[in-house]
Amino acid sequence: MRQIFPLVFFVCALAQFAFSQNLTTHDPQQLYNGDGSLFDPSILRQMDLTFEDDNYHSVLVDAFFNNPSLRIPANVSIDGISVDSVGVRYKGNSTFCLPNEAGSVKVPYNLDFNHWISGQDLMGYNKVKLANAWLDPTYCKEYMASRIYRKYLPTPEINLIELHTQGDYTGLYVNTESINRQFLNKHFDENDGVLFKCDGAGVFCSENGGGGTDGGIPSLSYLGSDTTNYYDSYTIKSDEGWGPLLDLITTLEFSPEDLGDVLNIDRVLWAMAVNTVVSNLDTYNGYYVHNYYLYQDVEGRFQMIPWDFDNSFVGAILGWSYWSPDDVYHFDPFFTGNGAAWDERPLMQYLYSQPLYRSLYLAHIRTIMEESMEIQEIAEEITALQNLANDAAEADPNDQFPFVYFNTNVNSAFWTDWGFAGILSTVEERMDFLSNHPEVSDDAPVMGSVVVENGIIEVPTIDATGLELMWTTGEIASNFQPIAMSDDGTQGDAVVGDGTFTALLPETDGENLLFYIRASNADAISLSPARAEYEYYIYGNVTDVDEFELTTTVTEPQWTIAPNPASESFSLRNCPAFSPITILDFQGRVVMESTWDGRPIDVSQWAGGAYLIQVGEFGTSSMQRLMVR
Repeated sequence: MRQIFPLVFFVCALAQFAFSQNLTTHDPQQLYNGDGSLFDPSILRQMDLTFEDDNYHSVLVDAFFNNPSLRIPANVSIDGISVDSVGVRYKGNSTFCLPNEAGSVKVPYNLDFNHWISGQDLMGYNKVKLANAWLDPTYCKEYMASRIYRKYLPTPEINLIELHTQGDYTGLYVNTESINRQFLNKHFDENDGVLFKCDGAGVFCSENGGGGTDGGIPSLSYLGSDTTNYYDSYTIKSDEGWGPLLDLITTLEFSPEDLGDVLNIDRVLWAMAVNTVVSNLDTYNGYYVHNYYLYQDVEGRFQMIPWDFDNSFVGAILGWSYWSPDDVYHFDPFFTGNGAAWDERPLMQYLYSQPLYRSLYLAHIRTIMEESMEIQEIAEEITALQNLANDAAEADPNDQFPFVYFNTNVNSAFWTDWGFAGILSTVEERMDFLSNHPEVSDDAPVMGSVVVENGIIEVPTIDATGLELMWTTGEIASNFQPIAMSDDGTQGDAVVGDGTFTALLPETDGENLLFYIRASNADAISLSPARAEYEYYIYGNVTDVDEFELTTTVTEPQWTIAPNPASESFSLRNCPAFSPITILDFQGRVVMESTWDGRPIDVSQWAGGAYLIQVGEFGTSSMQRLMVR
């Protein structure tokens, strides 16, 4: 009988990428601020807002309808910091209209700290937006979604804050980073390009309590060559830019084969994939086309930036599907509109019709599902935030929901006059649907460790029929070019047909090589790093301080078991291919021995209880516990 292993939890540091000393990974997560920042989610700050005019609310409500750009001065105090002459206005649309019509003062705020005093800021930020979570009793949907979006594309930071106005507690708010020049400089290292907020000009309500006004739809549909036709659909945030926006729309309409010259397509595919997985239907590929920004970078390509996540995990969109909630839980990941002329989605119609883009979109969906949708991890992060905010939420005098829903709506939906989806129940429903979707469930290639040695890049694989080295040079990671890798004895390949692909390092004239690997088979595509092109490998000499701070040694993260507990199957996340695995029951008996190939392990016939998963050979292995229900 094999040795009975002690019931000890070990940290998994075994399985690592083989790497030369000059191979690193670009890590954009380091762009986000750390402990103690204005958006630190572990801190709940109190913000005091004091207007010079006690009649501020009436003034700002009137301005919302009649003079939307009007700001009035106020003092902002937080953490002993006092900032005077802050320009304040109300913001939002439905989240303004609904509380305002209910007679509540808990409306969303837009605070501009250098509106009157140039260079003034609050803890390093010159603009802050406070959302009122009017349709989210958990106060967690926008925050939790942002933690997922940020892994895959530039995303505003979010935490919670207590707001007091004129000395009175107004309520618990969602503190949201503004997408402005400061945000652009943070994520793109420049901010001189064209910027549009893609939201129609319509207003949800009227000043007299009647119906609102219609606006345009920012669907990127071609409306002719007159740029004024687009004014109701897009709001320009830069000094100029209607010409470049029209060029993007015209290219999509008449020469979509050139779309990659004017749009970062991979960034769009990531945005749409996150929208799909987290069930954010208040988006371009959801029910309502809006809630995104477009920024034209220094290379002339527009970058899609996601915005406004309060209806993630379905949220209040559930109310539209009162009688058939599967409409939202089983929402088509390839939805391109309801068929009406006004609901066209030309961007997704084109991208979904192209086999490569469709496959990349599916690869991104799989990555998000594998990395970011573990219910236990989401629940733990929500619990931490709610423990921090519990007292503030319970004391909120203007919350429209009974406090009981603060916790219960995390786990399950509820129905009043409307429907509000639960976070964890939505994750469970959505993951079940996507996991069984015929295209999402296709078996993708599995890649092992990336090795760069003696001028050759080498990648072992399982179930791959082809690999491409996607590479570029320079300071901006864009326009990656493909080189076909070989498993036929050429380009340094040692053994023909063994599943290990190689390629010669391209000549870079002394510049760093930026690259990722794209593997394919007849059914699917996979990437390494999995978050490419947002993440990528760097081979060369990282000497610039800023560049060095955005890199990490190419090492596999700790592997984890997902889901855990499991009832049907489980996978090993972040575990390299070809790692030997041994599964034991808690009496030390071997249940299974195999080599990890990326495929879920079926436990549906296993007895319930605890098991030990060992990765690696005994003596150099690591182990974690699996619970089977």
